[in-house]
Amino acid sequence: MNFGLTEEQELLRREARKFLDEQCPLQEVRRLMAQPLGYSPEHWKTLAQLGWTGLITPERYGGAGLGWIDLIVVLEEAGRGLFPAPLISTLLASSAIEDAGSETQRERWLPALAAGDEIGTLALLEDASDQRLDSITVRGCREGNGFVVEGRMQHVVDAQNATLFVVAFRDESDALRLAVVPRDSEGVQIEHCETLDLTKRLGHLELVGVQIPQDALLETASDRESAIERVLDRAAIAVTAEILGAGQAAHALTVQYAKDRVQFGSPIGRYQGVKHPLAEMYVDLESIRSLLYYAAWTLEERPEEVPLAASRAKAFATEAFLRIGVGAVQLHGAVGYTEEYDVQLYLKRSKWARPTYGDETHHLERVAMLGGL
Repeated sequence: MNFGLTEEQELLRREARKFLDEQCPLQEVRRLMAQPLGYSPEHWKTLAQLGWTGLITPERYGGAGLGWIDLIVVLEEAGRGLFPAPLISTLLASSAIEDAGSETQRERWLPALAAGDEIGTLALLEDASDQRLDSITVRGCREGNGFVVEGRMQHVVDAQNATLFVVAFRDESDALRLAVVPRDSEGVQIEHCETLDLTKRLGHLELVGVQIPQDALLETASDRESAIERVLDRAAIAVTAEILGAGQAAHALTVQYAKDRVQFGSPIGRYQGVKHPLAEMYVDLESIRSLLYYAAWTLEERPEEVPLAASRAKAFATEAFLRIGVGAVQLHGAVGYTEEYDVQLYLKRSKWARPTYGDETHHLERVAMLGGL
């Protein structure tokens, strides 16, 4: 395992940071937060042109054909700038179709997702905060070669902007099924969900007698439970990448404030009560980095280790990011709680990231189970 990034990956990081700093600084993020869509269609077109929307999609389907380490580099930078866009959702939907879909289905949906013409998302669970597969109760009744599906998925990431949903449901024999459901299908209803972090959008997906034809069923995976687990592991790793970037930005803001804020004739960063918490934040961030990049590496090099590596990374990152968010606000003093200062945006992101694709309790229990405890 190479513990450093390649020259190409460092270039990718620099270009990603340059784009985000120039096109979507925090002033622009604040403007987009107040918009109904929550993201910029113009930025989305640019992401597609840069190849980000198809970064890990194979070249034969119109993607860039890069690896997960490359994607983590980009997502880390997106998290640093709190970049509002349905990027993770679309990439995860693509990876689910690539993993469980037939060649015909890949050719049908992956090029459009890679080009940014479609926005995808996962709607696999009743509630995105509950990762247990036995919590899935959405039902599909056989009709001809397809199914009619009824049910509700809550807190679906980017639901209001998605045009394609990768949906999980149970058939009459209680077996799990996967399908792609276009937003314009009859019976698909979206309910917006207010969130603390306005840089992220959540919604409730209601399926009311939705017809799913046979060619929309993702049936190539022999074990559909494992297919769902795999995409949820990838989702946990992707969110952890944004956690790392956001945590680094919150830390950098606080370090700069500690240098600039003068109290009793001296910058507050000279006092142990300030610099010790900042040092602890840095240690937490480096620990997240190690766990994250190892988990991303296992996706392509050691698939059998992915479940444990993904849960370790998400569990630790979730706890650490919350500590960093709270600590950063506290070290800013009273101004840290005001809308004027950007540091509170990172605390809000930590609240969004905690339950998304499993909180620390879920992932620590999973680590214990996988470890034989």
